[in-house]
Amino acid sequence: MSRSLPTTRLATRPIMIGGVPRWLGFAGAVMLALGGTTAGALPYQQAAERASLVGLGLIVAYAGLALLVVAWWRLGAENPAARSLQITLGLWAAPLVVAPPLFSRDVYSYLAQGKMFAQGLDVYLYGPSSLGGPLASEVPEIWQHTPAPYGPLFLAVAAVITTLTGTHVIAGVFGMRLVAVAGVALLAFAVPVLARRLGVSPGAALWLGVLNPLVLTHLVAGAHNDALMLGLLAAGLAAMVSRRPGAIWPVLGVTLVTLAALVKVPAALALPFCALLWAQRTQRTPVERERWPILAFLRTAPLTVLVAAAAAIVVHALAGTGVGWIGALDTPAVVHNWMSASTTAGTVTAQLLDAIGSGVAHHAVPFWRGVGLAAAVGCGLLVWVRARVLGPVYALGLGLLAVVLLGPVVHPWYLLWGVVLVAAGAPHAVDSPMRRWVALGSALLAVLVVPTGGPASAADVTLGLVGGALVLVATGAVLLWWLPRREPAVERAEPVYRERPIPAETVA
Repeated sequence: MSRSLPTTRLATRPIMIGGVPRWLGFAGAVMLALGGTTAGALPYQQAAERASLVGLGLIVAYAGLALLVVAWWRLGAENPAARSLQITLGLWAAPLVVAPPLFSRDVYSYLAQGKMFAQGLDVYLYGPSSLGGPLASEVPEIWQHTPAPYGPLFLAVAAVITTLTGTHVIAGVFGMRLVAVAGVALLAFAVPVLARRLGVSPGAALWLGVLNPLVLTHLVAGAHNDALMLGLLAAGLAAMVSRRPGAIWPVLGVTLVTLAALVKVPAALALPFCALLWAQRTQRTPVERERWPILAFLRTAPLTVLVAAAAAIVVHALAGTGVGWIGALDTPAVVHNWMSASTTAGTVTAQLLDAIGSGVAHHAVPFWRGVGLAAAVGCGLLVWVRARVLGPVYALGLGLLAVVLLGPVVHPWYLLWGVVLVAAGAPHAVDSPMRRWVALGSALLAVLVVPTGGPASAADVTLGLVGGALVLVATGAVLLWWLPRREPAVERAEPVYRERPIPAETVA
């Protein structure tokens, strides 16, 4: 005799949230794209023709940017499901894909370096000035004579784009943006997978790490190659934490991370953590998992080096380049910006030494940059030691944030190196202080760079404040008072009836 007993099963049915925040963010992206048609990082000839409309473009662009940030913040408060956020990401990114370059002129450097690479010029020895022509003419003067600090994989991709588009600047920009969009799409797929494997809410990770305004403004609108690097890095780490058996997954993970490092070298910092994740895969019993996997790490570290070296050798052989890009890694340090703590400290120290007539003022910036580098190494060692407690992915994210903040030059999109991994690996609640600080920092940094990609003047700041203030007043009323609050997406429990045998002693 048997009877049906009710049991409980967790059925995940994510609530598809869109509504007002989604469409306000889309409107903000459209306004940002429209403002960029006159106030973006346009080709120099177009910028000169539209110079009289730059002020209006800045107001519209900053109004759209403020609307986008507010909509993003409000959407995060609703804790939407990952699928809903992926749809929102596509909707918000669409206007920016067809917009002019925004917030940076780096995409023109990519095109010039890709053309040099395609023509057989040594991009690790010469700058774009040696190329000449319409592509090189769009590169800012500060980068005209500097070698490329990017890996052979990215330069090969840029060479393919310039081979297809020739010297057509607008077509080349669109091609490079499609590469960046592919990187962001890979991020949108890999981050939820990575977060789910690490016990983090996929929706929360996607909101903070991929729908982030810095991703939309700098990786999509700015077409930075960091998008491709981060997409490959996140995909590699997702493969490393895969629960599927077999050595193919860690090998695939290390290969993808190596490819990310062959786009931009900071991704190489993930390789020791890949060895640690690989070691954890080999620990079978709970007791083994609780211990620091020293012996397992000693086995997987050589395998990680071997796989990474093989991938790097193959890419260098196919690209036909040497390792000259390692010597060009200090190229970005040509810029002195106030966001770098070490460079700012060096600049202030040099001014003070000049004021007192010292002859060693020129050593101040290199000294403080050396101090910053030493501090970054110390932070890296600290998070490595604490990786078992923090989790390797979260520890790596914190380490990359330290490298950026203590480095010689800091751009807002550099912070994404660590933000993406913190979002996917932070073992905290959705509203934890770490996530709140990262979200707040992302919102503030998103408005600090002028859409033209050049230095900000007092007039630019004023126009930006006007546009932002107008939108904040209007949308604040809608989002904070008029918009009804929605219930967050939760896992719902529903009864499921199954036949289960009843023990014989309980049967009458």
